[in-house]
Amino acid sequence: MAEQKTEQKDRAPEAPKGEVIILKDKQARIILSLKSKDQEWYLSSLAKATGTTYVHACKFITACESKGLTESERRGRVKTIRLTDKGMQVADLISGIYGIVGQQQKKEQEREKAKEPEKEKRE
Repeated sequence: MAEQKTEQKDRAPEAPKGEVIILKDKQARIILSLKSKDQEWYLSSLAKATGTTYVHACKFITACESKGLTESERRGRVKTIRLTDKGMQVADLISGIYGIVGQQQKKEQEREKAKEPEKEKRE
């Protein structure tokens, strides 16, 4: 049993599917959603807005709280979640990564579109 755990740690994690291969999509969406201060975020609304399950959002938010990225406040039975200053910095960095990757993808798409008329001319 202990051998299996060490083998799993040695393996590189798989790249998540999606446009940005550096970040895990669901976790990034949760952090970026929390960046929006237009509404108060609850676990259920956060899960729904990001297309994740309640359990996944709960586990991720718990991990973020332990790292000091988020903080929560209980109001009766309802728990609101928000980013800390540290969490806001991480959200800004994620936004920056998405921006850089998006620019690169846009350039590649423009190059492909520019090549298409050349192919038609040859035929």
